Amino acid sequence: MLTAHGVTHVGHVRKTNEDTVLVDLDLGLFLVADGMGGHIAGEVASRMTVDTIRAFIARSRDGGKCTWPFGIDPDASFAVNRLSTAVKLANRRVFRASESRDDYTGMGSTVVAALVEDDRVAFAGVGDSRIYACTADGLSQLTTDDSWVATILARDPEVDAVSLATHPMRHVLTNAIGARDETEVEVGERGLPEGETLLLCSDGLHGAVGDETLARLAGGGAAVDASAHALLEAALAQGGRDNITALVLRRTG
Repeated sequence: MLTAHGVTHVGHVRKTNEDTVLVDLDLGLFLVADGMGGHIAGEVASRMTVDTIRAFIARSRDGGKCTWPFGIDPDASFAVNRLSTAVKLANRRVFRASESRDDYTGMGSTVVAALVEDDRVAFAGVGDSRIYACTADGLSQLTTDDSWVATILARDPEVDAVSLATHPMRHVLTNAIGARDETEVEVGERGLPEGETLLLCSDGLHGAVGDETLARLAGGGAAVDASAHALLEAALAQGGRDNITALVLRRTG
């Protein structure tokens, strides 16, 4: 059995909320998208991303006839192929929409996605939203940030963290939904043991709240709705300068 709850908040500074969250227990699909772009474009991009992914996952649910425009990886599971295709379709849709209207120019979105089937979870990520697993061993990040900071750290893990935290390029993404016609999608799959918790979140949460607090609030054993709201309140207490989204998912049996 799965339990899940997602919350999103505009924060204390921004005028609009460009994050979109989806909890679909029937499909076993869970999404967080963080839009970017001028005026309403970010909100449009994140909603379009979520809607497109959900539509393909629903259409391909029973293995029926549907188009696989990006081919199929024979070494990956059906769930991973579904999720990878869905994210690539979202990228293509957002990219084409961004070219269709002047006020959509440059819009894009991050996304993290989890697709749960029985005791397995397929996951995907583009951008700097994250999926964490909260286990008895602590907090582990399942996705890798597509960001300038992550690139620098991968090249030199000993680089000064303080200088990165204040660097003018610290918020630059190296990949996002809608940034170009085709995108690379990080995908993976793992077991989801009974009692394990997953946290999907935008950078408005993980950029404001440290790993220790994330682990305590998400994996502390509270109900998923209480955990999600506690995470949101923790980010707001740190200033809430960005939109904040937290989705807590737990397999209970």
